[in-house]
Amino acid sequence: MKRIQTGQFEKALLLAAFPPSVDRISAQYEAEELKNLAATAGAHVVEVCEQHLKSIHPATFIGKGKLQEIKDRLAANDLDIILFSQDLSPIQQRNLERELNRRIVDRTELILDIFAQHAQSKDGMIQVELAQLRYLRPRLTGRGVMLSRLGGGIGTRGPGETKLEVDRRRIDHRIARLRKEWEKIRDARRLQRKSRLRRNIASAVLVGYTNAGKSTLLNRLTAASVVARDQLFSTLDTTTRRLFLHGNQPVLLSDTVGFISHLPESLLAAFRATLEVVEEATVLIHVADASSPFLEEQFHAVHDVLLSLNCAQKPILTVFNKIDRLADDLTLREFERRVSPSVRCSALRDDDLSPLKDALAVLIHKALDNPPRPVESREEEDFHWYPEPLF
Repeated sequence: MKRIQTGQFEKALLLAAFPPSVDRISAQYEAEELKNLAATAGAHVVEVCEQHLKSIHPATFIGKGKLQEIKDRLAANDLDIILFSQDLSPIQQRNLERELNRRIVDRTELILDIFAQHAQSKDGMIQVELAQLRYLRPRLTGRGVMLSRLGGGIGTRGPGETKLEVDRRRIDHRIARLRKEWEKIRDARRLQRKSRLRRNIASAVLVGYTNAGKSTLLNRLTAASVVARDQLFSTLDTTTRRLFLHGNQPVLLSDTVGFISHLPESLLAAFRATLEVVEEATVLIHVADASSPFLEEQFHAVHDVLLSLNCAQKPILTVFNKIDRLADDLTLREFERRVSPSVRCSALRDDDLSPLKDALAVLIHKALDNPPRPVESREEEDFHWYPEPLF
């Protein structure tokens, strides 16, 4: 494999393979999401190959017929990489690379690569490297050729060549060192949050699907200067600013990493400390992209992550953002009927965000008077804020 120079795009084949449990609508959503992830990672998609599997092949995930079809496509096109829509076991990944003679990047590795590109702060870089090392550790055997190319393309950014060509013992040593560094940062953050709690200041955290407009909303409400790009996972680090509501009521408003459907457990574990700000928030502000054709799927993806954090029962204000891009609001009106409280806005174009501030002030007042109990399981939940499937 050739090394990809900075500024060049890797030519990719997208392999969207769906197990029997995935229905057609969900498959369409996941395929579109994979394309967006590929574009964010810096891939030029040349070929797209989709398959609805009757069963998952234990050795290669896909069957021999699809393998041969991909080989034919690779022969007809000069492709650098294959991006897989599902998470692969180390054995499946290794077997596919041997069969196809191309680097195989599964969904978790693709997201990790995007995180590695966007990590700017020291704590963000530590968390990403920890997640990458934990992902790569069981994949060392048999991937020497692939790992020797680290640093040159999708799925190869982050820790660097010398650190990822070592054996498991050295990787374990590196993980231990990174964990110690991160614990120091985590302890410092906890002290800061305890200091804020002693001052009895309410906190609100922006949550939502990646690229829903959380950072743009934070910038508009607090005059912050957080980088806001029209791409997935442009924000990895938590940013907190003071917001004054009507009546000069102070609120600490935080932006954090965006969510995605089927968020890999390794990423959730790696960013668990960062997401503590969500767990400790007085209220949550769920920013949803009202213009997305997959609004319902994204809603449920956010809800699943909140449930895994035991935060699904926190008081939540739903903000339907990007209404300036809305062509038809029929679906949105149905969501508004089911979700309460909620407001519409365009974080980018609205001159006045007073309705959002007013709704937030009311919710904070109620939350301080009636703090919610944590939910331990999906069975305990009553979906009081969250809509049932619309279709």
